[in-house]
Amino acid sequence: MAIAETEARDGGAAVAAPRGGLAEMLGQTRRAMVLGNREIERFEDLHRGIFDLHDGFFGRAQKPTAREVRDLVALGLVGGGVKAAEADALVAALSPGENLHLYKVAQGLVGIAFFPDMAGPGGGDEPPGEGAETSEKKTKPAPGE
Repeated sequence: MAIAETEARDGGAAVAAPRGGLAEMLGQTRRAMVLGNREIERFEDLHRGIFDLHDGFFGRAQKPTAREVRDLVALGLVGGGVKAAEADALVAALSPGENLHLYKVAQGLVGIAFFPDMAGPGGGDEPPGEGAETSEKKTKPAPGE
C-alpha cells in the first residue's frame, strides 16, 4: 500500500498522541484524544466520579455503560481539539459494533490521563531502541549477590 493511501486511511502522519493522550482509529480516521480537567469535570457532571469509573474498568466498581464510554470518547476528542458538536456527531455515527473498541479507547484515556508518563511518547508507540531495556543492571547489586 502506498504511503499516501495509508495516510488517507489512517488520518495522516501528523496525528500523534499528545502527552497524556491517545491517537486511535475512530471509524476510518485516526484521531488524537486527551482527557484534561475540563473534560473530566464535564464527565462527572453528566455521569459519575472519574475514580469510580476507573475502578469500574478494572472490576472494582460498576462497569461503565455504553453511554458513559461514548461520552468519554467524545470528551477525549474535545480535549484533542475537536469541536463538541462534531465530537458528539462522530461518536454517535459509530455503530453498536464499535462499542467494544470504544470501551478499550475509553479505558486507555482514563489510564493515560492518570499516568501520562507510563506509556512513553506517542501513547506507547516508542521508536525501536528508545526506552528499551538493556541487559545492564541500572543499580549495583546488593552485597553478597
